[in-house]
Amino acid sequence: MKKSINFWSFSGKDVYQAMDLAKAAGFEGIELALLDSGDLTPNSTDEQLAKIRAYADKLGLAIPSLASGLCWGASLTAEDPAERDEAHNIIVNQLRCAKALGADTILVVPGSVSVEFVPERPVVDYEVCYNRALESIKRLVPYAEQYGVNIGIENVWNFFLLSPLEMRAFIDAVGSQYVGSYFDVGNVVYNGYPEQWIRILGKRIKKVHFKDFRRNPGGINAFVDLLGGDVNWPEVMKAFREVGYTGWAAGEMIPNYAFAADQIIYNTSASMERILKENF
Repeated sequence: MKKSINFWSFSGKDVYQAMDLAKAAGFEGIELALLDSGDLTPNSTDEQLAKIRAYADKLGLAIPSLASGLCWGASLTAEDPAERDEAHNIIVNQLRCAKALGADTILVVPGSVSVEFVPERPVVDYEVCYNRALESIKRLVPYAEQYGVNIGIENVWNFFLLSPLEMRAFIDAVGSQYVGSYFDVGNVVYNGYPEQWIRILGKRIKKVHFKDFRRNPGGINAFVDLLGGDVNWPEVMKAFREVGYTGWAAGEMIPNYAFAADQIIYNTSASMERILKENF
């Protein structure tokens, strides 16, 4: 597996500063993210995207994937069709940007029943959410095919696709080689076991996030440094070997440190090195 780091791990850095720090800390790649303003947005021009890619190439840093948090604000499963269209357009542009940056996968939140950390979002009926999400992802497949970029459905705290069996069934129902799982190791520890998800999802896994999580006391503030939580990393790595996953793993370190925020990047790099080499 190859070692990457997610843009959200960098506190107060722009895209170029984050790439510099990722390289200095020993990462092979960086997962950038679409924001509503700054260097990289859904409206970034081909020229702006080429500039970012050229800078990464100069550093010898890959951009294997592209994330976005914009679909927390505009959901594929919202009641308002105009909002669903807005989310659709964000993801189409995410695919476009990913292609220009050389990324082969985008991270997509497929919708939500509700969102604990965005309490203002209305609750959506689970079955309605499922049907809207399935329709929305199928609608995006032609764009994924056009750009040759995978859509990675993230298992995330959205009260939706809550088990590996359900995630597998959802991906299979879409029925496209361009749609799979963006598997987040830490996100399932709250109510499950990542090694079980890995074995069930198998070849459907397109990309991976590395996070760690402490079940007690639980809650969103229980995300901790890699190797500091309850993820059974030896079993997780064994499961990845069993399913033949050899792609990218991106550290996603949230929350950042309050002080010396760059230190989390170096610590994550060192911990990922131990995990990926299975030096336990």
